[in-house]
Amino acid sequence: MYDLSTRKRTLDLLAQGRSLNSVSTQTGISRAAIRAWQTRLEPLNRTRARPCPRCADVPEKPEQPAAYAYLLGLYLGDGCISYARRGVYFLRVTCADAWPGLIDACVEAMQLVRPANKVFRVQRQGCQNVTCYSKHWPCLFPQHGPGKKHERAIALAPWQQELVDAHPWEFIRGLIHSDGCRITNWTTRLVGGERKRYEYPRYFFTNVSGDIGQLFTDTLDKLGVAWTLCTREGNPFNISVARRASVALMDVHVGPKY
Repeated sequence: MYDLSTRKRTLDLLAQGRSLNSVSTQTGISRAAIRAWQTRLEPLNRTRARPCPRCADVPEKPEQPAAYAYLLGLYLGDGCISYARRGVYFLRVTCADAWPGLIDACVEAMQLVRPANKVFRVQRQGCQNVTCYSKHWPCLFPQHGPGKKHERAIALAPWQQELVDAHPWEFIRGLIHSDGCRITNWTTRLVGGERKRYEYPRYFFTNVSGDIGQLFTDTLDKLGVAWTLCTREGNPFNISVARRASVALMDVHVGPKY
């Protein structure tokens, strides 16, 4: 078995623009192995996974509810669950390279939710796929189903809603980190006959699923955060948080991506 440093060095050669054949010839490593490392860099974890809390005789909530609420937000935005083999699924959350702190937070949350299952990162152009294999991702995220999330109904199970209600800011932070942003907006005003420019911070959340947008705004309502729905050509486009007090509240609990 090749160690992790060898795997990383091999993938670095590919990242330089080298072909799969030339890297395989230089390193003596089969193309099949290199292809597999592009999907999963780190060796499979052979330790026995912890039982799924949702599959117990009496289903329980995840042991790390705050991490779960954050990961749920990330999954609803930029995540997907796919079938791998032999009853095993993998959860993948795509994170832009521009936000390394966000990637680390995603890895940490995923590891806390499934502590015995290895979390790994797969580098793609401009992003990393944070990925973890488990038989139980569909149990933990019952929103999984065929097709795209925005083309099917998305609703939280009662136990999920209880977790979101207990950790609403973690859920909001996950949604913003996936499909949201904090920007500096600007406008001009006429003051004493002179037009002056004013800048102010603003949060946006954009997701084409009306159900996911509703989960976002319902949670904001419970937190006392004012929001508005922006449209483009008469169609819902994104959700804005711009009032000073609401932005200040978001800054305390969410903040910009990092």
